[in-house]
Amino acid sequence: MNVKNSSIRILALIPYKVFPAVMGGQKGIALCYKSLSKLISLQAITTQKNEPNESYPVFPILSNSKFRYLNTFLYFILQKKRKEQQSTHILFEHPYYAWLLWLTSKTSSIKTIVHSHNIESERFHSIGKWWWKIMWYYERWAYRTADHVWFKTDEDRNYAVIHYGLKAERCVTIPYGIEPNALPEKTIIQAMRDRIRERHQVNQDEKIILFNGTLSYKPNLDALDHILHRILPLLNQKGLRFKILVCGKGLPDSYDELKAFIQEGMVYCGFVDDIDEYFLAADLFLNPLQDGGGIKTKLVEALGFGIPSVSSKNGAIGVPANITAGRLQVVSDKDWPAYAQAIEELLLKSFNDDHDAFYRMFNWDHIAARAVESLG
Repeated sequence: MNVKNSSIRILALIPYKVFPAVMGGQKGIALCYKSLSKLISLQAITTQKNEPNESYPVFPILSNSKFRYLNTFLYFILQKKRKEQQSTHILFEHPYYAWLLWLTSKTSSIKTIVHSHNIESERFHSIGKWWWKIMWYYERWAYRTADHVWFKTDEDRNYAVIHYGLKAERCVTIPYGIEPNALPEKTIIQAMRDRIRERHQVNQDEKIILFNGTLSYKPNLDALDHILHRILPLLNQKGLRFKILVCGKGLPDSYDELKAFIQEGMVYCGFVDDIDEYFLAADLFLNPLQDGGGIKTKLVEALGFGIPSVSSKNGAIGVPANITAGRLQVVSDKDWPAYAQAIEELLLKSFNDDHDAFYRMFNWDHIAARAVESLG
């Protein structure tokens, strides 16, 4: 039974839609808070678009307006709530409220936390946004003002210590996590493979390779292009029997649902109601992302189901291959023959049931315990 730490009371500020959690980033907050709420008192303020049904208080009172990040009245709302809740800490999701964080720290003794999901300035730089340097200074301001900063990867944490001048003792790595703490049962895997094979007309002798992500996001769409034009031809040259299932909304109309690639082994599944079904069914997960910062949530989810995965170096940031019992192969960015070779090797490889090291690092309950410990 979990025993709550009564000395820590967190009021979280989530300035966008999270509840109900569907996408990876939404799950990254909702599931983190679910585990945190087992250990400490937790309340959250969020926008009116949210439809919370959580075990802890969630107040959907913030405006949905795009100008909400500039709303100075939010300072008074936050102060009122933190006094009502007798909060000891205010947790800011992302660094976008740096001004509010600074004002709060200057006018009260409450401790502040920023939950970083990427080095945002570097992410925007990687996808060509001209204003990334402005974000660099704003982000640095937020992190240097906060009493604690939770980063998703050691790489992000080290970047902030070196480039933003943060004190290392104020920074801790709190990665994206998963709920499972053990590999799924083989009978469940087989049943789901049978279901997905029937749904998408995948033959019994064909391996299921999965790629998923929101395809309106340029790094994900670029990764799909790499699969279509670089990786897919090499796999077919090897004579492998497979189907690559692509899950995710936002595929541009110009791709015509990948109909031109059906004969080569591509299947566009669109947005699926339960991505866990596809993770359970997959023989391999493919993650050739070249851009975009931070930990790739879908890779963590895939490995959480025990799926062998091939990833670019960029796509594997924050996921140590040495704790995956051989399930993760990381290849050099844009080394397409290496991708094809790694895919072939993993599809033929057998794995044992040892995956405990991965769960110790990425299970949400373990992560939440480390987060609480970091607050002292």
